[in-house]
Amino acid sequence: MALPHATSGQVTRLEPLGERLTDTVSTALFKAAQLEVVRLVLPRGHTMREHRVQGEITLHCLEGAIDLTVDGSAQAMHAGDLVYLAAGRPHALHAVQDASLLLTICLLPGA
Repeated sequence: MALPHATSGQVTRLEPLGERLTDTVSTALFKAAQLEVVRLVLPRGHTMREHRVQGEITLHCLEGAIDLTVDGSAQAMHAGDLVYLAAGRPHALHAVQDASLLLTICLLPGA
């Protein structure tokens, strides 16, 4: 069953999942005409292969640790770290620990 997206003005609680992290899946929190926000859950050892997104994005590590590779260069992200990626930048993720991240995607018209 799909979870409903948050509506305009609705308060949504977004905190570290802690012990619930391993039982949680990635969830789109809301999607509007030009913005999508997702809680991305990556179990330890999980990899998202290199890909590109048409719009600009941010990744905010809420808990755990990941290796983020951008343009072939890897860097560690831990709880509290935030990164901005310009549109079309090739990137990949690898979960070093169970991790959850807040992903924001700026959507392009017609995308």
